[in-house]
Amino acid sequence: MNEELQNAQEILDQHIDDSNEMDLSAYDIAQHLKTLKYHDEELFTKYLNKIDPQTLGDVAIELPESMLKDVIENVPSEKIVEALEELESDDATDLLQYIEEIDEDKARELFDELDEEDKADILRLQSYNDNEAGAYMQTELFSAFANEKLGDAIARLRQLKAEGELENISQLFIVNQDRVLEHAIALEELILFDFSKTLSELINGSDKYEPYTALDSENITDVADRVKDYDLNVIAVVDSKGVLLGRITADDIHDFIEESATEQIYNLAGVNDEAEEDETLIKAGKARAVWLFINLFTAIISSSIIGIFDDTIASYVALAVLMPIVASMGGNTGTQALTVTVRRLTLGEIEFKDAKHVLKREVGISLINGAIFGLLMGIVAWIWFDKALLGVVIALSMLINLSLAGLFGTIIPLSLKRLNIDPAVGSAVLLTTFTDCIGFFSFLGLAKWILL
Repeated sequence: MNEELQNAQEILDQHIDDSNEMDLSAYDIAQHLKTLKYHDEELFTKYLNKIDPQTLGDVAIELPESMLKDVIENVPSEKIVEALEELESDDATDLLQYIEEIDEDKARELFDELDEEDKADILRLQSYNDNEAGAYMQTELFSAFANEKLGDAIARLRQLKAEGELENISQLFIVNQDRVLEHAIALEELILFDFSKTLSELINGSDKYEPYTALDSENITDVADRVKDYDLNVIAVVDSKGVLLGRITADDIHDFIEESATEQIYNLAGVNDEAEEDETLIKAGKARAVWLFINLFTAIISSSIIGIFDDTIASYVALAVLMPIVASMGGNTGTQALTVTVRRLTLGEIEFKDAKHVLKREVGISLINGAIFGLLMGIVAWIWFDKALLGVVIALSMLINLSLAGLFGTIIPLSLKRLNIDPAVGSAVLLTTFTDCIGFFSFLGLAKWILL
């Protein structure tokens, strides 16, 4: 037996064995299942069915779409339903959505088998748009009334934890009779209080326990910024009347930031993040082909500019040798400015109103680099082809192209953001068009003017 396969099998056996204290995370189990699937499909299916429902839901979320399809096809529906009910409301909603993307009928069947409380939670979370805070909250939380004794609240928490109803609790939310959120106290502070006193006596009008909140309709990006700025472990989600609806934990925010960063990287490259995570070649290929088609069109524009100066290139062959250097340096300079600008826009460090300052900075950097590398390449071209004027041509062209590359690398994402378009989408394709066209036109135009 393959050593990697045997190792994965042994580790999973130890985890599944009730008499063994080895406890793997859902991520680790998913990785070992991937190893089994790669080497032995039958063994993979066997171990998939061995995983207990309490763990299965968390593992399923970690699996890629192709393996989640295996879960749907090979694990009994009643076990998947039990796994969904074991998950926190936000994770259950996500997993059901992933299943729906694979098989709508199966998702509907599983949803119908859930208990009424879980159905209500999932329907509530699904009612929000993808960019709203409510879509990321979990409805399970630890709350109490102000007139309740701390000891009673802690006893209730202990019972809920023992029953597996609550996980990752770090705060007690205090609400009034209408469930309007009034205060929030960290658990690490609660243990220092007198358990025989009511919560209102412990708070005693202190502003220290004012809660951090997010509206359920608020943009999740703004909520993520607040969690990051104030270094929060959890943030309460309320409606427009202040009624407590749920909570968003730090790990939910971490997942959102990671997904956003991945999407930004894919968009900068002109590919679709959902298609890339799909393992089918046709779907991923189609998504890339759209941007490749656009890129082909822009490349034709660049080539047509070269065609205008075909007589110039024919008269001076050295131009064909040096031409790619000008375009490449311009493209790299523009990409640097583009990447920095997109990142700062994503992090909320700059807005369109800061365009003047940002443009001045990036163009200034590009201008300095254009002068340095233009001079360097001018000397190289002079020595290489033994013609001083050729060095002047490429030096001036690089100065122009790098300066304008910095300009367009900054202004393109700023303009897209102003138009409420993701600044990463298509920016690289547009930038390449500008830098290539400007580079070829400036270099060949200066060559025709100075050399011929």
